[in-house]
Amino acid sequence: MKKVYLDNASTTPLRPEVIEEMVQVLMNDYGNPSSTHAFGRHSKNLIELSRKSIAKNLNCSGQEIIFTSCATEANNFIIQSCIRDLKIERIITSKIEHHAVLHTIQILQKTYNIQVNYVNILDSGEIDLVHLSHLLASENKTLVSLMHVNNEIGTVLNLSRVAKICKQYQAYFHTDTVQSIGKIKFDLQEIPIDFLVAGAHKFYGPKGIGFAFIRKGIVLNPILLGGEQEKGMRAGTESVHNIVGMSKALELSYLYLEEERKHITELKEYTISQLEFHFSGVKFNGNTKDTFYNILNIILPFSEEKTSMILFNLDMKGIAVSRGSACQSGSIKPSHVLAEILSEEDLKKPSLRISFSHYNTKEEIDYLIENLKLL
Repeated sequence: MKKVYLDNASTTPLRPEVIEEMVQVLMNDYGNPSSTHAFGRHSKNLIELSRKSIAKNLNCSGQEIIFTSCATEANNFIIQSCIRDLKIERIITSKIEHHAVLHTIQILQKTYNIQVNYVNILDSGEIDLVHLSHLLASENKTLVSLMHVNNEIGTVLNLSRVAKICKQYQAYFHTDTVQSIGKIKFDLQEIPIDFLVAGAHKFYGPKGIGFAFIRKGIVLNPILLGGEQEKGMRAGTESVHNIVGMSKALELSYLYLEEERKHITELKEYTISQLEFHFSGVKFNGNTKDTFYNILNIILPFSEEKTSMILFNLDMKGIAVSRGSACQSGSIKPSHVLAEILSEEDLKKPSLRISFSHYNTKEEIDYLIENLKLL
């Protein structure tokens, strides 16, 4: 059976060069990075070289990069630490954030009795920046937490503008950049973001490793206690092969960025044209012209009876797509993101998230269209 993987916003395959690099580390560099002998020192050196490589790609300093097990941990670490250590009294966020942010904030609201404000969402799925400025006008000590690229509909936040608005009102700015790190260039010297997070498996690296950027001068206490790893911020023996794999994946993502972005953009445009040609009444969630180049979220002009079986039927044909975040794929509830922007009628109809990589081809899109026509 033909296999077509179009769920790259959920996770990406590892690049062969990344696998090769990780295997070499697993075979040869097994020393504990905290040990003082040569084996340990060599492993420690690999970690620090990886940290510098990641920092160079983001134009920040190595000391601002903290390795974590994943982006979810990094989000939890930053948001919880802001409440405890920076004495944040209020969080401004949106109702279309990833649940790693939303659920964390909801628990903290109950635990610490902090104020939580939700910024308005426009019909396009974009953040209402006028409302954000209005919310920031009060003088509470505030953390703004807004994702860069929405993982379900691909709407893009203007990071530079939001960061400047936050600075104007002396608020901290945290952004979940899981969907964009490795897919567009970042210059953290130019954009005054305080915190951002990434997970390697979103940019063709291994699962089980991510990082947090914490701007120099912001002091947070450790979230894991024990040893002195990660500058005392996160105890536990480091996963050297995963760290090296993440660094290599990010390096290659930026090395091939322009050609891969061009290929993916053309593929997305082709998909849109084919959907419009073959399915009268197809709708695109979010402002299609401005959504992120590798994410396409659609409403198919089918009866709502087909909604529950559409992913199963495509899967039987070897096609991997999703209805939204993989983290809630087992839920029968409608997407919390789509629930914010769609009418009740459209919310009942079959929706799909198609997310592309440079490995995908037009032939695979044709195969998807062919099988959608059979539903």
